[in-house]
Amino acid sequence: MLWHCRRGMKELDVLLEPFAGRVLHSAGALERGALARLLELPDPELARYLLAGERPEDPELAALAARIRGGRAVRT
Repeated sequence: MLWHCRRGMKELDVLLEPFAGRVLHSAGALERGALARLLELPDPELARYLLAGERPEDPELAALAARIRGGRAVRT
């Protein structure tokens, strides 16, 4: 999953790689699943959620995007 945090946009790398490094070792199945779904999104959509502050419709993805933007590693 760490490999999938490396994106085509440096701005996304700067957010995703440190977040995944902090949380993956202790993340539960729900958080890992939400992160996997988030990483399946195309870069432009992911950038809107993580850089522009748009909110995904999916509540799990919205909560995860907020945690990534805020730099907090909250487990679900």
